Order: sequence, then structure tokens, then C-alpha cells
Amino acid sequence: MSVHWLRSAHPRVAVLLLAASSVGAWAAAPHCSATSSATPPAIVELYTSEGCSSCPPADRWLSTLRGRSDVLPLAFHVSYWDRLGWPDRFALREGTERQSLLAQKANRRQVYTPQVIVDGQDWRGWPSLPKQEARGPAPQLSLRRSGEQITVQVAATREARPLAGYWAVVEDSHQSAVRAGENAGETLRHDHTVRLYQALPGWVGTSGFGAQLAVSDGAPQHPRRAVFVLTDGPLGAPLQAVTLPLNTPC
Repeated sequence: MSVHWLRSAHPRVAVLLLAASSVGAWAAAPHCSATSSATPPAIVELYTSEGCSSCPPADRWLSTLRGRSDVLPLAFHVSYWDRLGWPDRFALREGTERQSLLAQKANRRQVYTPQVIVDGQDWRGWPSLPKQEARGPAPQLSLRRSGEQITVQVAATREARPLAGYWAVVEDSHQSAVRAGENAGETLRHDHTVRLYQALPGWVGTSGFGAQLAVSDGAPQHPRRAVFVLTDGPLGAPLQAVTLPLNTPC
């Protein structure tokens, strides 16, 4: 079996890509697992910042999506508001770059906050969500955890279509007492906060795919989960997703 490691900016995270021949081979160690549902959830990405006075209403709205099986919310905190005097401790360089790349792909000249992207499309109609359109069958995703290692397996497709995907590690129940910038004096609360974003290189659907992520449980007061999102090629529309809680030892 050939393997390839990807470097990550996160000190507790490593990503291991498994060759196609390894798909279907699971470790025998104790594990927790999850499998994608037959109906893919809507992927709701919020691009936000603690330095943006327009963002708290969007943050509060995203928190109301907790517990829904038909929606997968992801809050990407960006860094370009930090220049106003309040560095957002949740800002991710990779998430900021993702917003910029999505804007370029959509031929938009600028990025903005709060921005909501639903299933790959800019959506300004929140707090409502667009009606989810019927999609064709999506490849099944499986997550399995052993200790601090999580493995994803993407089932092979009949079509030789280009696929890609990304990992996200998400936490709930954070709050910050903001002392500077546009939200000075406010206490902001955050759920679905993306603490890690790792895009993976693409592959051909007929070959299947496997990858591993090493990540810790995190603090019990901040429920943490690992997410894998399958996309229609790099930066493409989401096709399927699966989530696995991390606060319970496996």
C-alpha cells in the first residue's frame, strides 16, 4: 500500500492519503463510525469575523441550525477584518483563502462578510434557506475512528468523473468578549466554528478514495466533530457529507 502525507498548519493534525487499493481495508482497533445518509445535507458555509459589526446576526442565525440532519453548517472565520484592531482568534488562513478562491471561480471581484454560501452558491436570502433541489445518487461516505485517527472511505462510482473533498474540524459553544474593533464591548457566541480546514487533491470516481486525519478530542465544553465533504471536483458543489463526533473516546 502506498501512502502520502500532507502537511497541515494545525499542530495536532496530519492527513494521510491512502492509495485506491487500500479502499475497503479498515483497522481492527476499536472504533466509532458514521455513514452518509441517502439524502445529502445542504452545506451552509458562513464567512464571518468577530471584527465585523454586521456578522453577529448571521452568527446567531447559524447557531439555530444545530441539531438538523438536513443541514450541515460551517462557520469560516476570516482574517481580513483583523486590521481594525481586533484579531479574530478563530480566523483561519485556509478558510480565508477558500472564500477568495470561491469568489474567483464565480467571477466575483470582491469577498464580503457575512457571506452565506449554500451548496456552492452565494445565498443572500438567509435566514431562509433555498429549496433543496433533487440530486442524483451520491457516492457513499464512511468515517471510522480509532483513537485519534479518523479514516474516510469514498465508494467508487460507475462514472469516471473528477471528484475532490475536504476535511473540517468544527466546534460549538465558543464565546469571546470583544474589546476592540467594530464589535467592541460585545460578547459574541459561536457554533459550528471551523477550527481546521484541509482540502484534498482530486481523484477519479471509479477508483474510490481513502484518507486519514489525526486529530484530538478537544475540550469537552466545546463539542467537536470531524466532517468530510465530497465535492464535484476541486472547489466544486458539494455532493455528499458525513460527520463524526469527537468528544467521546473511541
